[in-house]
Amino acid sequence: MRIILIIGLVVLVVAVAAVVFENQKAKPFGYKDLVILETPLPEAQVVSPLVIKGKARGNWFFEASFPIILADWDERIIAEGIAQAKSDWMTADLVPFEATLEFQKPEFIGDFSKRGFLILKKDNPSGLPEHDDALEITVWFE
Repeated sequence: MRIILIIGLVVLVVAVAAVVFENQKAKPFGYKDLVILETPLPEAQVVSPLVIKGKARGNWFFEASFPIILADWDERIIAEGIAQAKSDWMTADLVPFEATLEFQKPEFIGDFSKRGFLILKKDNPSGLPEHDDALEITVWFE
């Protein structure tokens, strides 16, 4: 009887550990059903070169691309680049994208200076403010 109780307890502990582990896995970060950012995720530590991957609705792109900005804690731009669609972007569906930003790590002047911002801007060739949109996340420089 004791052995059955011990086996049951071990199975329960393993099951709980599996559930906890599954919930701690990195999950994509969604924004308004328009962008799904797969990497980096909010609050991630980043290094150069920074690879950015995800999916965005076709109308987030113009000519298969959209701008990406990396800024330091004081919102100074330290890198800019273009995300490129990895498949046909002329759709309302989600389209995979990828970009790589190379940057120099900001000068360390205190813990606050390790914080930065990654901004994925909806491409807006019209220039009309009602068509502007952006996903902004906090990142941390290693």
